[in-house]
Amino acid sequence: MEQSAFDQRVITEFREQRGTGKVADAMDAAVLLLLTHIGARSGEPRTTPLGFLRLGERLCVIASANGAARHPAWFHNLVANPAVEVELGAERFRATAVVPSGRERDELFAEAARIRPFLTEHQSRTQRLIPVVELRREGEH
Repeated sequence: MEQSAFDQRVITEFREQRGTGKVADAMDAAVLLLLTHIGARSGEPRTTPLGFLRLGERLCVIASANGAARHPAWFHNLVANPAVEVELGAERFRATAVVPSGRERDELFAEAARIRPFLTEHQSRTQRLIPVVELRREGEH
């Protein structure tokens, strides 16, 4: 199945089930969120299903792209326009995408890799530093 068609199936099932149960026959909706962001070049809204982590009080997504050589397209969009909408379970809210750097990024990535060990493997596959993105709910600091 083409990735965009697969993503659309996940999005549709996630919304139908209000972020619960299995989507795309095997994925647990409870570990996914839908991130709506604006295309950097097109200016059009895009929705991407992503796994998320709670790192302390922070809601984060990791731009690993399975260790690909390039950042995922959604990450480039967030850098260009950090205003996003998040669907988490049955909840929908506006947020700002913040990309920590330096020691803060390293500490968050280490914690993420402790929770999801495959992230260490993803980092080992690529020369790029895999970004951590915090999704700060509008009104929170």
